[in-house]
Amino acid sequence: MKPFNISEIRKDFPILEQAIKGQPLVYLDNAATSQNPSAVLQATSDYYREYNSNIHRGTHHLSQLATERYETARKTIAQFLNVTPEETIFTSGTTDSINTIANIVGLSGKIGKEDTILISHLEHHSNIVPWQMLAERTGCQIRVIPVLDNGTLDLETYEVLLDESVKLVAFNQVSNAFGTVNPAAKMIKMAKEFGAITVLDGAQSVPHGAVDLRALNCDFFAFSGHKVYAPTGIGILYGRKELLEELPPFKGGGEMIKEVSFEGTTYNDLPFKYEAGTPNIEGAIALGTAIEYLTQFDKSEVNAHERDLILAGAEAVSKIDGSTLYGPDDRIASLSFSIEGIHHYDLGTLLDNMGVAVRTGHHCCQPLMARYGITGTTRASFAFYNTMDDVERFSTSLKKAVSMLR
Repeated sequence: MKPFNISEIRKDFPILEQAIKGQPLVYLDNAATSQNPSAVLQATSDYYREYNSNIHRGTHHLSQLATERYETARKTIAQFLNVTPEETIFTSGTTDSINTIANIVGLSGKIGKEDTILISHLEHHSNIVPWQMLAERTGCQIRVIPVLDNGTLDLETYEVLLDESVKLVAFNQVSNAFGTVNPAAKMIKMAKEFGAITVLDGAQSVPHGAVDLRALNCDFFAFSGHKVYAPTGIGILYGRKELLEELPPFKGGGEMIKEVSFEGTTYNDLPFKYEAGTPNIEGAIALGTAIEYLTQFDKSEVNAHERDLILAGAEAVSKIDGSTLYGPDDRIASLSFSIEGIHHYDLGTLLDNMGVAVRTGHHCCQPLMARYGITGTTRASFAFYNTMDDVERFSTSLKKAVSMLR
């Protein structure tokens, strides 16, 4: 393991060295998109400069080199998730992954008019809308696991909602809006007692430590590269092998086939069955590099550092008169809050003028915002490259912005 030295880590992220409107950048929008270390930037550049070529199809040197790097990245990510490479499918991100699941499950006929899909009130729109679209096509019902006042899921009601009609349960491991950590293993086990397919959104959990999918025992898992120090436009869909082999493909074209004739087509083996067309090759290689970069640090040290950051941030917000913090005290990464009498957009704009980047709005969680009677929040979200100096700058700038708006 590499020693956790925050000063040295900061040097790996060149974007953090810049000034915004004359102020040193404090980047606290990591739940939306994280920054890329130099190793990832170099991996992207190397692909286009040194071996830019299509994969799996060529006998020439560049194609073979690109294929080797692409498949090595897949193996790295599979090992990180504790699954097999054939269960590890490259997609464009979490949204693409969940839409793929919804479509292949829908095409399989496993969900019909008399069936139910369970989702939670904490979900991002990408884990709501695809299931609504599936419900429109099949006539199935969607039920919602309620969220309690403290920002955690109502597990007692979840237990009541589970019955023989539930064919699929989808929820996030960590809430992007509130930082709530859901008891994923417990919820998956409960769902499987009724034979339901389980879908876990890991977009906000993967950036903050290794995820053991064998231990979680979910059927599907999705995450995005751009939230875990990799580029945009790349992500992962994990699917349990037996289920992926049983389900039909969703997209047709090159790579996902073995034999094609006008009379019919034979589909390829996993994972290629679900990777139609030329993929985001450099994105996959860069994602593998990002995972390698992240795993060189001791997980407990990273988690402790991030925990200190969000606790300090929460304390700073709580000292502002009229402030409301959303989510439980044991939230991770995302700190969502409102200030009485101040619109979140105005607050975010002033913070930006002071060099502090936060996210404002509903965070693609409009049903969740409606549950609390608000249109949105201000959200400061932390990564392991943030520092206590960042928190201090955030605190000072927040106080100044609030005084100006009042």
